[in-house]
Amino acid sequence: MRGPDEKEFGDLVAGRSHALRRTAYLMCGDWHQAEDLVQITFIKLYRAWGRVNRHDNLDAYLRKTLLNACIDERRRPWQRRELPTSAPPDHPDRSAVLVHDRDLLVSGLRQIAPGQRAVLVLRFWEDLTVEETARVLGCSTGTVKSQTARGLAALRAVIGELAPGTRMPDDVSVLKGNS
Repeated sequence: MRGPDEKEFGDLVAGRSHALRRTAYLMCGDWHQAEDLVQITFIKLYRAWGRVNRHDNLDAYLRKTLLNACIDERRRPWQRRELPTSAPPDHPDRSAVLVHDRDLLVSGLRQIAPGQRAVLVLRFWEDLTVEETARVLGCSTGTVKSQTARGLAALRAVIGELAPGTRMPDDVSVLKGNS
């Protein structure tokens, strides 16, 4: 099996890692874990380069691999423990409404089912169509539609619990603020 050309692979990593990192953050809610997931994704791509390089849709392969890596990491027992810290974590300045809305949405995303989270991230963050999302997740378009509806309903309920009196905006594109 022939590995990738180092320059070609390096350019691919440089060009796609930032977007994958943002997507991973939305799926897991932690920037450090997001970096680890992106690294795992590129390691798996490197190993499978001989098979994957022939496919036209490399972005779909990367998103699917990232999703699988995120699910695999959630299954690890060490992930289920609380990590003690000496001081409470810093909180971002909540003076800007956009930052508050985005933080609230990301917190809500962390609390809904992984399948629903994946569909919402792919549909509203990655701007994939229903058909593209179904292809990435390996499911039917009907499943994507139902998971989108259920995920949005669950997200609205969670946000109502996190910030009583706050209504989730109908336009979920507030997630696309600068990261």
